[in-house]
Amino acid sequence: MFLFLLTRCYISLPRKPLPPGPKPLPYIGSIIAMLRNKPTFRWIHRMMDEMNTKILCIRLGNVHVIAVSDPKIACEFLKDKDGIFSSRPDCMSAYLTSGGYLTTVLVPMSDHWKKMRKTLAMEILSVAKHKWLQNKRQQESDNLLRYIYNRCHINIAATNGVVNVRTVVEHYSSSVIRNIIFGSRYFGKGNADGGPGEEEIEHVGALLTILNYLYAFSVTDYFPWLRWITDLDGHEKIMRDAIRTAKKHQDYLVDERIQQWKDGIRTKEEDLLDVFINIQNTRLTVDHIKSQILELMLATFDNPSNAIEWAMAEMINQPRIFDKAIQELDYVVGKDRLVEESDIPNLNYLTACVKEAFRLHPVAPFNLPHVSIEETTIAGYFIPKGSHVILSRIGLGRNPDIWDDPLTFNPDRHMNGNNEVVLTDHNLHMLSFSTGRRGCPGVLLGSTITIMLLARLVQGFTWELPIKESHIDLKENFQSLAKAKPLKALARPRLQHHLYIPRY
Repeated sequence: MFLFLLTRCYISLPRKPLPPGPKPLPYIGSIIAMLRNKPTFRWIHRMMDEMNTKILCIRLGNVHVIAVSDPKIACEFLKDKDGIFSSRPDCMSAYLTSGGYLTTVLVPMSDHWKKMRKTLAMEILSVAKHKWLQNKRQQESDNLLRYIYNRCHINIAATNGVVNVRTVVEHYSSSVIRNIIFGSRYFGKGNADGGPGEEEIEHVGALLTILNYLYAFSVTDYFPWLRWITDLDGHEKIMRDAIRTAKKHQDYLVDERIQQWKDGIRTKEEDLLDVFINIQNTRLTVDHIKSQILELMLATFDNPSNAIEWAMAEMINQPRIFDKAIQELDYVVGKDRLVEESDIPNLNYLTACVKEAFRLHPVAPFNLPHVSIEETTIAGYFIPKGSHVILSRIGLGRNPDIWDDPLTFNPDRHMNGNNEVVLTDHNLHMLSFSTGRRGCPGVLLGSTITIMLLARLVQGFTWELPIKESHIDLKENFQSLAKAKPLKALARPRLQHHLYIPRY
């Protein structure tokens, strides 16, 4: 009787209200409205605007999805109560991508996640490993110049000097991570001009498809029993096909390398695959290695390429910004040598251009979802256990309460005297690499790849509008935040000829 009365009293205690949101239907919640309003991220942001709220609660099935666009509220989730929100949701796309939760970033909170997080931090993405792999990143920075030089100089008759910047930045971003993991730029032979071959193009296409459907508000994530009946929205088939294509180019290389170590053909570590194979204390299986490598490829490849395509588009439209970045490079580096990673701390304005691209043109509308492992209260609202919390990159980075003239590309807003500009923002006024226990473990690698990509593009070439065009169209793709049309620009070499010849 005592326990019964205690339970009744607990249930009758007044609770804080849920965050505002659409009124859900019984059992199914707002799933019908979600299906009618694609893409889902634009529907969510539209509701936040209509309800004039910085925190929104949408019930999908029995799951409460909490969207946040205010930095103070975001800090409550990821800093003040980070321990409660350090898990990930159990969903179809993450399960398939991680090989059944064998990796790190996509894995719900568990001992395995803690083990893999420590492995990445200590063995794979450490400062020591970053320095060790500098030579491989240098190779790709040099090949980037050769590739563009060939496109705008040797092949000028066919292209009129016009370069597809999206192809260039995607090739660079993917080739860097391929080289540091597998020790090779190409899966196949590649192209003679230094560009991607058929294998690389297919591989990048598969990675982009996986990223587009990862945590993509699939119906079966909220009604898991439906997976046994039907692939209602077709997401599972698309994910399985894309993962199969990506792994087709990667997994056999892992098997070959393991056999080389067993046979004694390979005795010295030369890339991250060798490091993975020789990690003894964590007892990684072959499946662990293959799945973690796919996750590393996904985590490293799209953010730099998206940010730099947008940065270049904005800078071409505003020649004053481009000229300022060139002047900084010419002052710090000069024109007699190529910009190196060691120059990055002195390239504040260029780094500010990258940071502004991250702020205004994020790679995805939300960060990866966090899951509450217990009920709690945030910003005066009740957050149920099992809620999926998503921080709006758009809402934070374009928040008019935080940023002056938020829709204008203005790198000067990040300049703070002589202090070094960094791409992270732990106050969550923008989301670049997130923060807390689930913050990106590859901040150093991601920052280096992104800044070096823009530095080489700006130092190596002048970039102008194609003939008969008055400006670069900055319209977003409605289905994503990518630029609606690939950036194409007229490139001309601005350095001495010998600097475009790779040193390796």
